[in-house]
Amino acid sequence: MSSYKPVTHVIFDMDGLLLDTERLYTEVTQRICDDFGKQFTWEIKVKLMGKKETDAARITIDELGLPLTVEEYLKRTQEEQKRIFPLVQILPGVEKLLKHLHKHNIPMAIASGSSREKYNWKTVNYQEVFSVFKHVVLSTDDPDVKNSKPAPDCFLVAAKRFPENPKPAKVLVFEDAPNGVLSGFNAGMQVVWIPDLRADKSELKDKATLILNSMEEFKPELFGLPPYDS
Repeated sequence: MSSYKPVTHVIFDMDGLLLDTERLYTEVTQRICDDFGKQFTWEIKVKLMGKKETDAARITIDELGLPLTVEEYLKRTQEEQKRIFPLVQILPGVEKLLKHLHKHNIPMAIASGSSREKYNWKTVNYQEVFSVFKHVVLSTDDPDVKNSKPAPDCFLVAAKRFPENPKPAKVLVFEDAPNGVLSGFNAGMQVVWIPDLRADKSELKDKATLILNSMEEFKPELFGLPPYDS
């Protein structure tokens, strides 16, 4: 417990952490791959998680040898995502934690590789839940985010936009993706990692501050945040 340091601000990734969108991303991508007899594997997917959309598209095309341009690929994915993203489910423990931190006036933000348009599709049915965030940094559209995760850009930008401008050491990051864990670590922040069941936890055990199976397991008091009411 002594390895955890008190924080004043919290930044969350979104896809696969707050919302079950990573599963939907996989479904959409595999449908495109099916047209070309390709298999979208976990080994490829893990390279994309947290990336800007254009970067993720380019990696997918290159890894699988798809006969598509980035623009063609994104157009095909967008049509399907617009239909299914509004149906996404919020993940276990998320609403409880967000409401708790908001109640205790802990400043929160989102730092995601998503675009504004897709963020709106994903959150359309969760307006109240997402209203607790002070701001949202969406790497695909944000000119201040020069590099995708695992570069620290998105988390550093998100931290600087808090009026208090907290030092990185005072910021706690929540992530599901290995790229995101590295991004938070590279930003000098503590990182709570809630990985996909297929992830190799051993490869980032020295980068993640805490590894959990679900948001439901998180104990705010470990990081100097107000504990849940008993």
